[in-house]
Amino acid sequence: MKIKNYIYIFLACYAATFLRILINNNFIVSIIGSLFFGFVIAKKVSYLKEKIILGGFFSCFTSFSGFIYFLYKILNQGDWIKFIIFFNLIIILNIFTMYFGFWISRKIT
Repeated sequence: MKIKNYIYIFLACYAATFLRILINNNFIVSIIGSLFFGFVIAKKVSYLKEKIILGGFFSCFTSFSGFIYFLYKILNQGDWIKFIIFFNLIIILNIFTMYFGFWISRKIT
């Protein structure tokens, strides 16, 4: 890959991180990220665009560490029931949201 492509990925990461700071809600970021992730994977994009959008932007935007930190705060409070509910709810809801984004993308084209 050319250096120019790495710069594009870096800029996508920067934009996603900035946007994540503005939103500052792990749950909303997760849902938005899943929706658009599903939308993008349904499209037949080039390898470079896929790396920039999925590997650069959405990996920084949704940030698995944000999800883990959210669950850690709940677990640290000692609320196991709330932890289990949120863990399962977030994963199941994100899977359905990603599929919905995929479905919307297919219906548009």
